[in-house]
Amino acid sequence: MRSCHDHLAETIARAGGWIPFDQFMALALYAPGVGYYEQANPIGSLTAGGDFITAPELSRFFAGALARQLDEWFEDVAREVIEFGAGSGQLAADLLLHFAQCGKPLQRYRIVEVSAQLRARQHATLAREVPELLPCVQWLPQLPTRLEGVVLANELLDAMPVRLFVGDRGAVQERGVALDANSQLVWADRAADEDLAGGVAQALTEAGWSLSDARTYQSEWPEQASAWVRTIAERLRQGVLLVLDYGFPRPEFYHRARHSGTLMCHRGHRSDPNPLLEVGQRDITAHVDFTAIARAASAGGLELIGYTSQARFLLNCGILEALVASTPSAAQRSAVQLLLSEAEMGELFKVIAFADPAHRTQSTPLGFVRGDRSMMLTPTP
Repeated sequence: MRSCHDHLAETIARAGGWIPFDQFMALALYAPGVGYYEQANPIGSLTAGGDFITAPELSRFFAGALARQLDEWFEDVAREVIEFGAGSGQLAADLLLHFAQCGKPLQRYRIVEVSAQLRARQHATLAREVPELLPCVQWLPQLPTRLEGVVLANELLDAMPVRLFVGDRGAVQERGVALDANSQLVWADRAADEDLAGGVAQALTEAGWSLSDARTYQSEWPEQASAWVRTIAERLRQGVLLVLDYGFPRPEFYHRARHSGTLMCHRGHRSDPNPLLEVGQRDITAHVDFTAIARAASAGGLELIGYTSQARFLLNCGILEALVASTPSAAQRSAVQLLLSEAEMGELFKVIAFADPAHRTQSTPLGFVRGDRSMMLTPTP
């Protein structure tokens, strides 16, 4: 049976013996039939299955808090959600149910998902949990040319392929993947192109230090995530882009002490930093440079309207009040604690929002009324 390793080896051979890491990551995750997201059920729960867990699987109070922010935005934009990378479909199901129970049903819920396996799982989740609302859900084969309503990306950008670089004594190498004499995957570096080298030098300067001081400093360059955000920004009219993911502003992302970058692999709720092992069988992620994301959105014509930690966003949106009002079980309280704890998801995960300037209100959105950190991002170069 053909494996992901076989597919990658053939690709590397056809490319002359070397491919950049972003191409490797894209194939390892998304290659039809053999990529990681074509495998069965990568998303699990606290008690069983999967390789990692996301906030919607932890607690339905997550979607409830999110819905309160969306409901505020729906006063000015179409009552429509376009979710990219909808995971198991749990967040879609929870949001659809919340608005239906409140008597404010969504006009439409559209999902853009590249994985056939995950599309099938999303459909199964929605058919099981909200069968009466399934007719308003649509899976899109490609990105629409015009977007309205709320564009939602929960833990999407961390799975977008990144370029890898190594900075050493003023020089920048691009890290890629080759094959050794036994056809095993190995790291191999080449001189970085001018754009990558210049971008890295600028990023380290913005982080407060110099490329000339770097000693085998490895990190990621989020080219595809930035391109995706800019494309969404250029197509979004009368709407809001809401991104939730783990990451840092640029000075923290490229801190000189973070000399090995943020690349991480996940399998069976365990993590390690080597993506060349068990290819196609493990998730590969990298943290988000939120400064780069803010700049990409600004370049595409959107305005930054809020940036804060996940904990602060959920607290602003009333997650604790909703929890207390529900007479929660111990398991429900524990799950919400994971969402809010600084030692867990509360601080590492961030929430950032952008709006079409022509259609935004001047008031601060509910989720960012306290603890906004937008000034940390310096969104203009």
